[in-house]
Order: sequence, then structure tokens, then C-alpha cells
Amino acid sequence: MLRAVAVCALAVQVSGFAMTPVAGVARPQLAAARRIAPFVMEEAAAAEATPVAEAPCIEDEAIEECTLISWPAGKLSASRKVVDTAQLGFLFFTWFFLNVMYNITNKKCQNAFPMPWTMTVVSLFVGIPWVCLLWASGIRKAPKIDMNGWKVLIPIGAAHALGHAGAVISLGAGAVSFAQTVKAAEPVFTCVLSYIVLGTVFKWQVYSALIPIIVGVSLASLKELSFTYKALYGALTSNVAFASRAVLSKKTMDKPAGKNMDAPNLYGVLTIIAFILSLPFALYYEGPGFAEAWAASTAKVGAPWLIRQMALDGFYYYTYNEVAFITLNKISPITHSIANTIKRVCIILATVLVFGNKLTPLGAAGSSLAVAGTFFYSIMKQKFP
Repeated sequence: MLRAVAVCALAVQVSGFAMTPVAGVARPQLAAARRIAPFVMEEAAAAEATPVAEAPCIEDEAIEECTLISWPAGKLSASRKVVDTAQLGFLFFTWFFLNVMYNITNKKCQNAFPMPWTMTVVSLFVGIPWVCLLWASGIRKAPKIDMNGWKVLIPIGAAHALGHAGAVISLGAGAVSFAQTVKAAEPVFTCVLSYIVLGTVFKWQVYSALIPIIVGVSLASLKELSFTYKALYGALTSNVAFASRAVLSKKTMDKPAGKNMDAPNLYGVLTIIAFILSLPFALYYEGPGFAEAWAASTAKVGAPWLIRQMALDGFYYYTYNEVAFITLNKISPITHSIANTIKRVCIILATVLVFGNKLTPLGAAGSSLAVAGTFFYSIMKQKFP
């Protein structure tokens, strides 16, 4: 399974490279937007679709302008649409599959080894050799960052670290479906922080879209059979952190972050920052009890199984985020919103089936209302910017 997923992820890397715009073709604002806009990752995607939409990686008219020299227009248009559709479909499938597998694997690991801070650090670390290999081999150009760039990236990396840790804590403390439902409330925090930090005031239609999210999360929380305050607080902390990351990204969008800082490289650098910042917390909170917990867990499931699952967890986490960057950078805001809504539903349904967590009718209604509200919010953000 790991070999198949590795081949799939490598194919995505090649696909993303092949679909990158030809030099000199992209619009002038693309370079500036790519420096910061791609920070809004999968978890923040439901909250903020606009940054992704402002910097599409590919445009039909741009491709045709470059390649019409050697291809007839009709043949180019038809063949290009077929290729683009196939590539986008492959990216969507890979993104959803890796995301679902990450949630399942992370929950299995924490059921056997309840050390969320350790899981946070491990899942971040696994991606570092992967991206370093890409940089060292020349498959991807290595980023070049000066001191000003680090000043821009470190606060966003800190928000990324806290957001990931909160999500992992929530996954371990309760049902995955509940964590995903609470995380659907991220737009609420984004709106609040956007007003406090940026002074951004949205139209009433946008704020009205937050009502079904709040009501849905409240219903799901009241009727969640595996409810714990730790799961709730972890998911809420993740929401605040990822909303902060989105707001910080907008605030620093005009500041250079370095050279060769496309979306995948940006995420690679953020992963390294998040790992470095998370490690001291893991050592402080779980270091003293690590040996005892490891011995108890491996006695039940075996060390080879636990090591393999933790490695898979990190691999799934890093690659699904990279694929999300590549995918979300190529689609319209509406498609973006639909994709994230479907993805969240897929995660909830898949984890309910795998772990057998029961949803009460009211809890299921609350989850559905929260997820639908997130989609409605994204639509309102586009219609009433």
C-alpha cells in the first residue's frame, strides 16, 4: 500500500510540475500572490477560498497563446481540455484519498498510542526528508529565503504548528466526525480575526451564512455520543490557529518571502518551521512519559505496526496537503468550495464506517448543517466580496 501511495504522490508532483505556467505567460500579479496566498491550506480552505482563486496556476487563453505556434487551434483546444480534465480528476481523487487515509491512520495511531503531541511532531517530521529529497535531487528548485522572508514566514509557521496540534489533539480525544464538524466552524473565527486584525467588514449576507454553521456545530456538540471537552477545545484551537494563518497570510501578502517560493515549496518551508516549533512542546508535555507509553502500546500492537502506521500518518499528511495546494491552485472558487464540502463529507462518512462511531439523528443533522453552512459561506464570500 505504501509503495502504491508513494508512486501516486510522485505522479502528482510530476503532474503539478507539468501544469505549471510557461515562463513569461502568467499574469504579473501571479508571482506576488503565490508568495503568500497558498498558505491557506486544506483546513482553512473552507474559510477562505479567495486567496487561492486570486492566483490560478493555469489559464486556457495563456496556454493557447503560447502553444498555438505548433498546434492547430481546434486540435489544441480539444486535446488540452481532455488532458486538463484527466489531470484535475486525478488530483481530486488523490487529494480526497490521502486526506481520508490520513484521518483514519492518525486515529488508529492515537487509539494505540495516545500521545497527540508526539503524533504532531512525527507527522510533521516525515514530510521533511521527502521535500528535502525533492530539493536535493533537483526535481524541485530549492527555496532561497533571506531574513526578511523568515520574519514573514515564522509567525505563519507558528500558526500552522498550533493549528495542526489542535487538530491532532481533537482527533485523538473524540470521534473524527465530531472533529471535522467543529472544524467546519473555522469561517466564524476567520471573520472575527479579519475584523480585529485587518479591519475587514463583510456584507450582512456573508455573516448570515455563519448562522447555520454555528447552529450545526452546536447541535452536533450537544448530541455527540463520544463528546469530550478536550476534543472540542482542540478543534476550536485549530480553528483559531488556521484562521490566524489565513489572516496573517493576507496581511503579509505584499512582502517577499524569498525565491523559488511556489505553493509546494512554501508548504515545505512551513512544515519545517512547524516541526521546529512543535518539538519543544512534545518534549515538555510527553517526553517524561514517552518510554512508558511506548512500551505499553508496542506490547499490544507491536513496534513494527506502530512505527509503520506513524510513518504512514506523516506521509499521508504531507502529501495530501501538497496535492491540495496543487489542486486548489487550479480551480475556480465555486469548484473549490464544492470540493472542500465533498471532501469533508467523505472524511466523516469514511471514518464513521471504519471506526463504527454512531451518529444520532440530531447529531447527523447538525453535522450536515455545519458542512452545508461552510459551503454557503464560501458562495456568499464570492458573491458579496
